[in-house]
Amino acid sequence: MRQILAAAAGLAVLATSACTAPTPPRSAASPSATPTGPATLPAPTGGRPIGTTVLYLKDTSRPDPWNLDVNARELKVTLWYPAGQRDGERAPYMTPKESELLVKGLRVTGIPYDTLSKTRTNAVKDAEPAGEKLPLVVLSPGFTKPVSTLTSLAEDLAGRGYVVAGIDHTYESYATTLADGRVAECLACDSDTDAGFGTAVVAGRAADVSFVLDRLPSKWPIDRSRIAMVGQSIGGAAAMAAMVKDPRVRAGIDMDGTTYARIPKGGFSRPFMFLGSPQHIPGGRDNSWDRDWKLLTGWKRWLVLTGAEHQSFTDGPLLSGVLGVKTPANVLPAARSAELTRTYVAAFLDQHLKGRRQAVLDKPSSSYPEVTFCPAGCAQS
Repeated sequence: MRQILAAAAGLAVLATSACTAPTPPRSAASPSATPTGPATLPAPTGGRPIGTTVLYLKDTSRPDPWNLDVNARELKVTLWYPAGQRDGERAPYMTPKESELLVKGLRVTGIPYDTLSKTRTNAVKDAEPAGEKLPLVVLSPGFTKPVSTLTSLAEDLAGRGYVVAGIDHTYESYATTLADGRVAECLACDSDTDAGFGTAVVAGRAADVSFVLDRLPSKWPIDRSRIAMVGQSIGGAAAMAAMVKDPRVRAGIDMDGTTYARIPKGGFSRPFMFLGSPQHIPGGRDNSWDRDWKLLTGWKRWLVLTGAEHQSFTDGPLLSGVLGVKTPANVLPAARSAELTRTYVAAFLDQHLKGRRQAVLDKPSSSYPEVTFCPAGCAQS
């Protein structure tokens, strides 16, 4: 539950480490520096032009797990992909209303409510896809966060030749705009201290993932034999849960999320990588990775980033300036945390979905001294 509470503390709480103390959910966070703006996301590194579009899907086979008045699960799915054009209108980071609800949910003060909607992205809105069949990466965000908070990573993966499907898990975020313009707020936030909450969330998200894989339109150039999932916080835990449930997900990454899904006692052989902050060192405050590591029988890595915090794997640090938040000296700078996240996530996907061995995954690299290979390297440190 600690990871959920840390995630709920928000993008703005970068000055307080999620590795050192649990933070109450939806705690207030006031700017400690003069806000700058608007934020600009770093350019993708793959070199390909990228597009993005939004799909709205409805699963009529099950009721919504959070809204008892809704008999179907509605999902918003954002796709990022290599595009056939570089020029065109850049996609919005989020709507002004989504920005307002997120800023209010985080209890950030001293900035306009629409601040985050002005963030500059790199993807062309509704651009035509390039055409060739490409591997698919499913993205799942942290609790209370829209999937737009993983845009920098999504854009980078699209530029490297992946189709990325980011799922907004309705009623688990401060704001999700649905097909008819309604904005669904965070109903699950009222249940986040209930016993078994994490287990229920990851089970629901695994069902969301399977439904999205069933329903992605055939017009999208996806190689359905090459699918992986990446998530942050409870989204990372959901990556493990989705893989246990759905064999179509061939490989997965958990970025700083406590795991909840139970791995079969006989072991789990599909490739999996833990990528996290120092609280995930063996013997640290979260022992779920240590427990699950023993049951991972295939290719696996457990990487810990010195100086990382819970939000270091998201756009949070990149947005700290517009939120008026100073990054402490002992915390990874925003540009470096984005570079490390992009590098190691892409290396994992290139190796396991494209069959291109990546030396950076074999051993520590002098180019990335912040990255420690656990459990052996952690025990020696």
